[in-house]
Amino acid sequence: MKNTALTHIHESLGAKMLPFAGYNMPITYEGINAEHETVRNSVGVFDVSHMGEFLLTGPNALALIQKVTSNDASTLTIGRAQYSCLPNNDGGIVDDLIVYKMKEEEYLLVVNASNIEKDWNWISSHNDLGVEMKNLSDDYSLLAIQGPKAVEAMQPLSSIDLAEIAYYHFEVADFAGFNNVIISATGYTGSGGFEIYCKNADAEAIWNKVFEAGAAYGIKPIGLAARDTLRLEMGFCLYGNDINDTTSPLEAGLGWITKFNKDFTNSESLKKQKEEGVSKKLVAFEMQERAVPRHDYEIVDASGAVIGVVTSGTMSPSMNKGIGLGYVTVSNSAVDNDIFIRIRKNDVLAKVVKLPFYKK
Repeated sequence: MKNTALTHIHESLGAKMLPFAGYNMPITYEGINAEHETVRNSVGVFDVSHMGEFLLTGPNALALIQKVTSNDASTLTIGRAQYSCLPNNDGGIVDDLIVYKMKEEEYLLVVNASNIEKDWNWISSHNDLGVEMKNLSDDYSLLAIQGPKAVEAMQPLSSIDLAEIAYYHFEVADFAGFNNVIISATGYTGSGGFEIYCKNADAEAIWNKVFEAGAAYGIKPIGLAARDTLRLEMGFCLYGNDINDTTSPLEAGLGWITKFNKDFTNSESLKKQKEEGVSKKLVAFEMQERAVPRHDYEIVDASGAVIGVVTSGTMSPSMNKGIGLGYVTVSNSAVDNDIFIRIRKNDVLAKVVKLPFYKK
């Protein structure tokens, strides 16, 4: 099992550590609900250094990215990032990822920790264009500094105006006394903030300075369990739950990152699926009774017929009600439609809702 550059700090803070994607990761510190509320109301810090980073360079770097991703990376300018996915040949998704345009002919791809080797092999297998690829995953640390007070708390650590970095934009700048740090206005919580990419050797010093700067704002370390409840309240997909090798981006509601103005892996069959319509859709639902939906629970209609399956579910800390995502047949996918979650042989009423669940 791998450690991040900060594992010893999490252990010293008393974090509950568990294996995640081959890494020894902090799951909770003081408890999911308290950590969740810290991010929603002030500022919290996640160590997400287990994520993967690939650097693609050369005159054909964009062409390779266009070939393997569903979104249109040609629209990117230097300093902008884009959410996308890697379609497979069978209508499903290899992974979802973020594409950063670092320079002309230089792009950074950030992929899920559990898929680093799989994604590297997939992209490499399509690289007949002479693109130079570097796997930087073991060299970089990633801190997600998230929450409504993140900008104010972190401003003393950088000479650039952090408030000027728009959503899904980034700067390569000084941060916490180190140069060439990527400060990216991205995240997985829906509460604002930044993701900081730095060298492993600098991670501990940056972590300490982040906590010094944030002390007056009630900054706290946050584990991966609260990261999951935060992302679910926003309806953000989690690979392995809501999207996988068998779910198409169109079924998952990711048509907005599936651009048919270019050719990409399996684009013809996905275009046909868009024209003909999907048979199932990923929907958001709220429980209408006190109950917690969980991954793989069956979704049924009023007659008890199985119409789908829960992919993610939790008791929302912000809303104090059960919420979830799941695939259902298209005829049952309309907003306000009643569905039922089968929980230990009981069919519990839920209602299809619009995302996000959590509204600031």
